Amino acid sequence: CSPLLYAVNGLQARTFGVWTLLSSVIRCLCAVDIRNRTLYHITLFTFFLALAHFLSEVFIYHTAALTIGVMAPLMVASFSIMGMLIGLQYLEVEALSQNKKKN
Repeated sequence: CSPLLYAVNGLQARTFGVWTLLSSVIRCLCAVDIRNRTLYHITLFTFFLALAHFLSEVFIYHTAALTIGVMAPLMVASFSIMGMLIGLQYLEVEALSQNKKKN
């Protein structure tokens, strides 16, 4: 039997579903309040977790192959991380300018 054909039980499927729902709620909240630095960092962390998860499944555990079903979340997580890191610079600059205006 190929190691790529592991069966997923109901608990694993529901856990992954809850994780997906939770991360999407966090990401939507960040989209609504993009200037909230704490929420921004938490959202960025969810993309790092997703990237690490899918990379580990492909390259460490060998439980997934590099098909479109795995490549899509890898690309979304990678591009989102890059975009959020660029956006983080603007968020920090905005915070500094707000502090200067107060002083």
